[in-house]
Amino acid sequence: MINLSKFSKSQLLVLVSFAIAEFFNAICFSLQAPFFPQEAELKGATATEYGCVFGVFELVVFLISPWYGKYLNVIGPKKLFFFGIITSAVCSILFGLLDLINGHILFISSAFVIRIIEALGNAAFLTAGFAVIANEFPYNIASTFASLETFFGLGLIAGPTLGGVLYELGGFELPFITVGVFLIICAIFTRVLIPSSDTYQTASRTSGKLWHLLKIKGIPVCTGTIITTTISIGFISATLEPHIRQFNLSAIGVGFVFVVNGATYGASAPAWGLLCDRNYVRPKAISVLGGFVLLIGISFLGPAPYMPIKESLTFVIFGLFLHGLGIGARLVPTFTDALQVAIVAGMPNSIETYGLISGLWTSSVALGSFIGPTVSGFLYDNCGFANASLFVIILICIMLIFEIWSLFESPKIQIQMKNHENLDSNVNVEGNNSNHVSTDNSTKLTEKRNIHIGSNRVLNLLYNSKTDLSEENSPLLVATTA
Repeated sequence: MINLSKFSKSQLLVLVSFAIAEFFNAICFSLQAPFFPQEAELKGATATEYGCVFGVFELVVFLISPWYGKYLNVIGPKKLFFFGIITSAVCSILFGLLDLINGHILFISSAFVIRIIEALGNAAFLTAGFAVIANEFPYNIASTFASLETFFGLGLIAGPTLGGVLYELGGFELPFITVGVFLIICAIFTRVLIPSSDTYQTASRTSGKLWHLLKIKGIPVCTGTIITTTISIGFISATLEPHIRQFNLSAIGVGFVFVVNGATYGASAPAWGLLCDRNYVRPKAISVLGGFVLLIGISFLGPAPYMPIKESLTFVIFGLFLHGLGIGARLVPTFTDALQVAIVAGMPNSIETYGLISGLWTSSVALGSFIGPTVSGFLYDNCGFANASLFVIILICIMLIFEIWSLFESPKIQIQMKNHENLDSNVNVEGNNSNHVSTDNSTKLTEKRNIHIGSNRVLNLLYNSKTDLSEENSPLLVATTA
């Protein structure tokens, strides 16, 4: 876990407010699946229709997130985050009022509109949130990110349970209205606690260049890792329940099986984040390890046709446990890895780059979440669970080939970027800090926490390399090698 004692009071307040916002955002997200289908069927909607209501959410997030990331530096992360939380809160309340609408067409149309607007808010909230975290916690990006993902996972677990209690007390409206009110409260707190835009290190007040980001070696690999991992999550969410019907479990038993995956992910995410931040293992190496764990986990679920074992609930639970470990080892490092690779390649170490990476990450998650259930449901109907799982297994195997290649290609990037002019430019950006860096070793260690990462620091962390910059000319290098 991250060491909270080294954070300032303002950082702790930002972290707590973000954690609460993530928790209630996850509850809002998880409330709809247990209760909306039944309400929609009462209004005459088909499974295809309300299934599209769910699917359009991920599609909109996929399309809009890169745009948010590109213009985050223009809009301002604080404004975008506040807009996202407020929009999600209002849409949650409006979604709870859908049962007051009579008529099949009007009901489904209203649900579509609300989900589209909610997706705009959700994408804004996530894109701005991850960028702010990268800026506020430059030395603990992976650990902080992982901790927030833990709270999101807890929200996914608590959502159906809390929603069920509120549903019994007040019907369809109460769960959504309650969560919406809590999100509004979170929005007010974060509006006060998040630093204003002018406190962020910015390269310019212009939009970022997404296409330039995608052309950087390593970024497409990170993107593919996220997409294939979330496809595997979507595969399980769409096909696991019909697959385990053969074991004749009670509703509580089915719920427990589903909790295993999310709970393992939430519990293991901070550990993967700590490994990334402490530089024990390179992020991409952790991602590769997670890929193999993911493959083993999915192979046990079916089991896959090549596995010499029979269908068993024990194997399903074991497979879900490994799957949870695997997705944590793949999703947590990719954000840090993409950010480090982008800065090493010459992109500015500023909120502009943080926004681009955050938007790309959010968009990739949404794309995988859209493809996974859509394709997997079709394959399950035609091939069964075991054979359908081969689709996910093959995708991950292909992605692992590119990841391993990228892992061994990284030292070449180090050599190419060693004398890149961005090293000097980042030192100049942080040059104002040079007066605060003492030649005394103890002072250097203290000042280290107060200096944002520069490209030379990323090179040292990611590749354990040495630069040609002298200590006299590089306060960043002095602080990071002390």
